[in-house]
Amino acid sequence: MKTSKEKTPGKPKKTSVTSKTVKSKKVTTTKSEPSEEEIREKAREIYYERISRGEHGTAESDWHEAKEILSGS
Repeated sequence: MKTSKEKTPGKPKKTSVTSKTVKSKKVTTTKSEPSEEEIREKAREIYYERISRGEHGTAESDWHEAKEILSGS
């Protein structure tokens, strides 16, 4: 009776030219959404700046502006 040998992941392959180990790296960039606390802090900054300039606005508009800034939109 023959036993089957499972192939296990071996050592990283070496290139024949440089004899250095070659590893593939996967780089993924995802935009993570800012947390509610981060948005709150930025909205507060926007609020104080707006008030110091004497401009009218709402908490909701400050929130949306903060979210856009932090999301990079």
